[in-house]
Order: sequence, then C-alpha cells, then structure tokens
Amino acid sequence: MQQVDFTETVSITIVCKFCGSDAVIRYGTKEGVQQYWCYRCKRKFSATPALPGMRYPPGQIAAALNAFYEGQSLRAVQRQLDTTYGVMPSDSTVYYWVKRFTEKAIDVAQELRVHAGSVWMADETVLNMDGKNVWFWDCIDDKTRFLLASRLSITRGTQDAKALMEQALRVAGHSPEIILTDKLAAYLDGIELVFGADVEHIRSKGFKIHPNTNLIERFHGTIKQRTKVMRGMQNIETAKIIMGGWLVHYNFFRPHEGLDGKTPGEVAQAGFPYKGWNDVVSEGYIPTERREVRRGQV
Repeated sequence: MQQVDFTETVSITIVCKFCGSDAVIRYGTKEGVQQYWCYRCKRKFSATPALPGMRYPPGQIAAALNAFYEGQSLRAVQRQLDTTYGVMPSDSTVYYWVKRFTEKAIDVAQELRVHAGSVWMADETVLNMDGKNVWFWDCIDDKTRFLLASRLSITRGTQDAKALMEQALRVAGHSPEIILTDKLAAYLDGIELVFGADVEHIRSKGFKIHPNTNLIERFHGTIKQRTKVMRGMQNIETAKIIMGGWLVHYNFFRPHEGLDGKTPGEVAQAGFPYKGWNDVVSEGYIPTERREVRRGQV
C-alpha cells in the first residue's frame, strides 16, 4: 500500500461516523452505496445518514421512539414510518430501537436533581402483565408536574410505598411539606419510615384544600397515558425499562399546557442535556456532509 498524501484539499464533506476524524478515503461501494475508510479508527462506514451498524437514519428512529411513547403500538409505529418515510422496519427492529435508546436516556436522567415544590402526590394502578397483577406506582410534584418516581412491583405493601418515597426523595433532594395519597394503608407507614413526622400526609380523594381534586384527576389521566404504553409489555423486566423511558418522555420531551408549553424538566430546572429523542439517538455520532476533509490517494 502506498503512503497516503493528505495535502490535497477538496470540497468533500465526509467525516468518520465513529470518531469524527477527517482522515477519510473512499473505499468502494456496497449495494450501490459509497463506502469510506477511516485511517484513525480503522473502520469502514457508508455514506448514508444512518448510524453505524444501522440501516435507518436518526430522524426516523427518533420518530419511532416519540410515537411509541405517545401511546402507539409497535404496529402503529411501523405504519407511521411507512406513511411518512416510505420505510417499513420490522416490529422487532422498532422494539430494539426503543430498548437501546431508552436505556441510554435513563442512564442520564437518573443522575439529575430537580427543584421540586412542597406538595407531592402519589398513586398506584394495577395491570395484568405476564399473567400476574403488577402494580405501577407514581409520585409527582404538584408545582412542576415533574414525575419524581415511578416504580413497578408485584406487591402493594409498605415496603413498596417506602421505596417509591425514597426514590422521590433522591430526585428532589429535599422532603415535601405535604404528600397526598389515596387511602391505601401502605402509604401510612411507608411515608413515615422515610420522612418521619415532618411531612403532613393527607389520605383522601375528596379533600377541599389546594391542590384540589381537579389536579388529582389530571394526575390520574397522566397515569392512564403511561399504562397505555405499558400494556404491550409482557415481560416484567422489559416493562421496567419502558416505564423509565416513559418517565423520560413525560418529564423532558413533552410540553404541558399547564406549564405554558414548557416541559416539567424545564420548570424543575433539571438540566437534562437532550431536547428530544433525536438528540438521544444522534448524540455521540458525527453526521456525514458536515466538514471539509482532505483526500488521500492510495
């Protein structure tokens, strides 16, 4: 192999998808698509907007994730991609995208701390999953609408309520003044074990103080939206990942009318680095056709 000369500058705008190097040369074609070779990381990649090792570009993958967490089934997501982009990935491919990039977003979100208010609400609902009754627990901040904690369990006892409150406390970094729940007995000891007697616990759906029942009903609507996504999950371990993904979508990517079009994450000053699923999918990759590179000759 001859020595490569990188002194000739041409107006090609291809950089390595893996490392961002401009030490890139043409490396034949595959199925009519131009391939490139990177001298820095010794990898080959194609001249398409798709991520390395993937057939579809980030925008299409992000659209699939957004549609899924807005409540569409995997089949409905496939149909939307076909209608919008003229592509029809398999349902297993869409599911792989959801799992892969959800885990990535969760890893970032779990390190954040938020500026929560002094009134929190907690509730739980049940779904049948994999032949078992599974309980979904949520704790939300009244002021910011930020979903502080979301938990999955096969029991509905004190330790489950305690774990929910511990998670909410870690995220908020402080105790609330009031926690509103339904009349489930598990909350009595669960809240006291975490906060002691410093937090007022109100157990009623018909209370007359602020926040009123309208806010609770909106909260219940939020839970129903979450369970709509979860109904397609048959495996409990997988459901935990999807539950975390829905929490990310709700807190950081979905604007709320009650928050003047902001997301709970913005109001709570969470500092989440992504503005949408497209950022999650694209982060870490440098797209093609962005920078001027130097051509070498072999």
